[in-house]
Amino acid sequence: MNTSLFQLNGNTWSVHPVSQSMAAKEATLVLCFASKAILQADDIYETVKTKFPNASIAMCSTAGEIFYNSVQDDTLVAVALSFAATRIKTAAVNINTFSNSYAAAEALSGLLYADDLTYMMVLSDGSLVNGSELVKGLSAGAKKILVTGGLAGDAADFVSTLVGLDAPPAEGNIVAIGFYGEKLVVTHGSQGGWDRFGLEKEITRSEGNVLFEIENENALDLYKKYLGADAENLPASALLFPLSLTIPGAEMPVVRTILSIDEQNKTMTFAGDVPEASQVRFMKANFDKLTAAAATAAQQTFLPADRKPDFALLVSCVGRKLILGPRIDEEVEAVSETLGTGVPLAGFYSYGEISPFNEGGSCQLHNQTMTITSFYELP
Repeated sequence: MNTSLFQLNGNTWSVHPVSQSMAAKEATLVLCFASKAILQADDIYETVKTKFPNASIAMCSTAGEIFYNSVQDDTLVAVALSFAATRIKTAAVNINTFSNSYAAAEALSGLLYADDLTYMMVLSDGSLVNGSELVKGLSAGAKKILVTGGLAGDAADFVSTLVGLDAPPAEGNIVAIGFYGEKLVVTHGSQGGWDRFGLEKEITRSEGNVLFEIENENALDLYKKYLGADAENLPASALLFPLSLTIPGAEMPVVRTILSIDEQNKTMTFAGDVPEASQVRFMKANFDKLTAAAATAAQQTFLPADRKPDFALLVSCVGRKLILGPRIDEEVEAVSETLGTGVPLAGFYSYGEISPFNEGGSCQLHNQTMTITSFYELP
């Protein structure tokens, strides 16, 4: 497996020194992560296709691009991949042609399923698609195959996102890439690094991703009480205080980021469902732990054998980027140091991360995590 990292600046392509020797025309698959403004350009798909004429091309808008060990904004990062003994197949659907996100995801994963399917990567619209229903549908269609990926971003604007496959990117698209064969090994790791505080409480009223009551109390009022002085800075300060959510029947909690609050209706809207009867705890940011968690997520992707990955895909949360601010490079640098010098890294800041729990199982929607997928093609 060969990996090369490219960046498009204006009309000029540059290649990162960490890249392996591979001509652009040899690429089988190209993953493009870019700001929405860049992907809205009329000629952007043709520009990429001209550079990589023989590759399947997937595009995804971001809240920041990861280019090796740095985080950038308003750029286009392209990961060019070729394989020695692994084949790929791609598919895409648009949410507007389905009744709901579950049906779209189940149909999409069904298009790629085969006995020798090893792994599935998913890049999804991050505004029109319900991430919680997306992962449920993917799990139903993928039949216990490893699935990772993320929801596209729109910087910190939360207006609309763009995803595309072998065509100009558009709103509502969900792209899946299947990897087939016995030589490819794909591992995953996902960590948050947040501190939980307060007692565990039960959600007593919610609808989808809108939260009304916790322990029969108004959830927004209770949330403000826990935030104290930081409540004056809502909704911006909500990124500093996500919720730890344990859904009924689940053994492990997931993190849910607050997207908005409604003062009139006293509700809170999250980037993922918050089902009734779920157990919740409040969380707060710890800068050093966030960076350490990124390194731990990288460690979880190591093979038992002493071998570096051929490529690592990093999908982190827009909330982490906003919290870490000028220190955001630190979490990517921590991943690079852990995986080892020379491992090509690329990815994006998202509106939701898709990965199983570290202990395994079906894919889940995460918020506020660093999620890493490492690729090894065996000889």
